[in-house]
Amino acid sequence: MNIQKITNSELGEEMQFAVHESGFRVYVFPKKGFSKYYAIYGTEYGSLNRTFTVPGEDKEITVPDGIAHYLEHKMFEEEDGSDAFEKFAVTGASSNAYTSFDITAYLFSCTDRFYENLDILLGFVNHPHFTAENVAKEQGIIGQEIKMYDDEPEWCVFFNSLKAMFHNNPVKIDIAGTVESISHITPEILYKCYNTFYNPANMLLVLVGDIDINEAMKYVDKHISADRNLGRVKCTEVSEPRERVKEYIEQKLSVSQPMFRAAFKDNQPYMTGDALLKKEIETEIILEAVFGRSSDFYLDLYERGLIDSTFGTETDIEHEYGFSLIGGESSNPDAVYDEIKRALDKCMSSGIDKAAIERAKKVLISRDISLFNNVESMGNVFIRQLKNNQNPLGYKKVVEDVTYDDIMGRLREHFDTSNCVLSVVKPV
Repeated sequence: MNIQKITNSELGEEMQFAVHESGFRVYVFPKKGFSKYYAIYGTEYGSLNRTFTVPGEDKEITVPDGIAHYLEHKMFEEEDGSDAFEKFAVTGASSNAYTSFDITAYLFSCTDRFYENLDILLGFVNHPHFTAENVAKEQGIIGQEIKMYDDEPEWCVFFNSLKAMFHNNPVKIDIAGTVESISHITPEILYKCYNTFYNPANMLLVLVGDIDINEAMKYVDKHISADRNLGRVKCTEVSEPRERVKEYIEQKLSVSQPMFRAAFKDNQPYMTGDALLKKEIETEIILEAVFGRSSDFYLDLYERGLIDSTFGTETDIEHEYGFSLIGGESSNPDAVYDEIKRALDKCMSSGIDKAAIERAKKVLISRDISLFNNVESMGNVFIRQLKNNQNPLGYKKVVEDVTYDDIMGRLREHFDTSNCVLSVVKPV
């Protein structure tokens, strides 16, 4: 097995990686002298992957919404009746899992017995156990979780913005599905999705800490066989109109003050590698320069009482989807929305202040450098970058190479004020 290394002398960091004969990708970020370890084991499978073709078959299938999240819940239950969480508790590790739009991940952190915990992680993820009884039992549990999120204001204002932006992209569908959709999930469907997306070549493992990659690969060999290599799964690409569904969406819930998100959809999906990373960085620079805490916009609206400390921005730019959100709490969301559009239109006509762009670049670089002091942050950020064929040690150079013209081009393409959305949650 060929172990390769990439180093960044400026950061003093190294990435070791190897591809198992099964196609399984393993990445180790050695942290000599660190007392903490972190492992995150992910499959390129999330709520978006509802329509796909099973490798070796010709017919395209569509599975019930929420099945990736459902599968994540069921993976911890083992055939002998034990629970993987209990095994981690015995070793003193802290374990968890999550499902997002495009990835499902299983993780743990610990301060000792690392390889024992790695053995547990690789063991339960590679040995599923689904029965009619345990699948039916989970439907009630996840059904309650879905209902809980239906009344969660932050979740509602977020997902409502996606529904108002996207016509066809399944990113607008709740990750957990609906009570009705999960009622159609069976052990047979779970096994079909597991065998398709949990094949080793569609998965990757990121390890951070004082770790020996050769020792880690012994446990990979123990749990993963080469004959399960089906390759990275190709899912059906969705055609998405450029135009929004509607400009305004509102919901009333038990909140003390209105919550809002001004939302912008990305119209250049299906990029990967540094091109995708560059697009994300350009977007983050714009948001930081125009709406960050040191911007004229923020200081002006804060002093006028239109926004408070909850105001912020986020961007999520991935292979199959992308969007940016600006929001928080405000007594007058409509007025803030108008100010956001006015600020963006001014930037398009007059340009963004170059000094603000340089400050924003420094903010992004400092955030990246700070990642390397926290093993959990490294694992969580790097697994997404590695999934997208990006080099986690090369982030700073991509930031530095972004030009002013790149920024202005991204501003005009992404922040189209004639095609944005306002999502509001108001008090009952």
